[in-house]
Amino acid sequence: MIKIFDLTDVISIKDFQKKDIQYILKKAENLEKVAKSEEYSDELAGKILGMMFFEPSTRTRLSFETGMKRLGGSCVGFDGSVASSVSKGENLADTSKMFEAYSDALVIRHDLEGVAKFISDIVDVPVINAGDGAGQHPTQTLLDIYTIKRRFDKIKDLNIALVGDLKYGRTVHSLAYALGMFDVQMSFVAPDELKMPKETLHDLEKDNVKFYQTNNLKDVIDDVDVLYVTRIQKERFPDEEEYSKIKGAYLINHHLIKGKDLIVMHPLPRVGEISTDVDNTKYNKYFEQAFYGVPVRMAILKNIIKNKI
Repeated sequence: MIKIFDLTDVISIKDFQKKDIQYILKKAENLEKVAKSEEYSDELAGKILGMMFFEPSTRTRLSFETGMKRLGGSCVGFDGSVASSVSKGENLADTSKMFEAYSDALVIRHDLEGVAKFISDIVDVPVINAGDGAGQHPTQTLLDIYTIKRRFDKIKDLNIALVGDLKYGRTVHSLAYALGMFDVQMSFVAPDELKMPKETLHDLEKDNVKFYQTNNLKDVIDDVDVLYVTRIQKERFPDEEEYSKIKGAYLINHHLIKGKDLIVMHPLPRVGEISTDVDNTKYNKYFEQAFYGVPVRMAILKNIIKNKI
């Protein structure tokens, strides 16, 4: 049987082709009823997912765990390095090899860019990057694109604005690369200090991807279909004073978007950049977006673990 999705690890969205993304989106749609417990699956019964979360997480960790259990599997792991033997001085390689012995696949979240790739090179089980510093967050990107497709029934011919911390925000780095595979218009809205990295812009230009840069949200707000908002990440700033100068640079409230034909997305957590008066409106897609992490990660787990068998 020919495998359509043949990635052995999920480290960077750059490893994906357009067909890989489309395949995961389709499989996720098929798994939505299982994700909601309306149907039962035991496709990963007896399989164990190793959860190595050196950096705190809520939605990513819980959606992976929920997805694995919905497929009949189970999870082992830790949340925060203080809960592991790393706090006793054990090196990363040894911790990873130990988890390899206990698990059929590993999910890695770390505050340093490149850690997931490093671990994937030293273990023989599939590795999924659940966020590495300011680098990549590929599974978040897949659920983001899935959210867009579920709302518009397409991805192409849309105008999508990425707003906020585009320098340190790993979610927008991955998302920009993925959206670049589809025929969309992107706007990058950020303070001058937090613009999209030059490397990302260069890669997009090389692939003839259309994008527009501004620090003023009003320049694009009337034309966008999707407003993808990110928080200004205090933990990524080397200088707290620098953070204080630009926190709260953008505030999305009901008054700003009322009457416009758009949706608001956010990878969460939010820390003031989206007002709660947006929560109970038609514009809010960020809570639905968080749920979609379950079927999308189920699709990834199902395929990446089965491909290894």
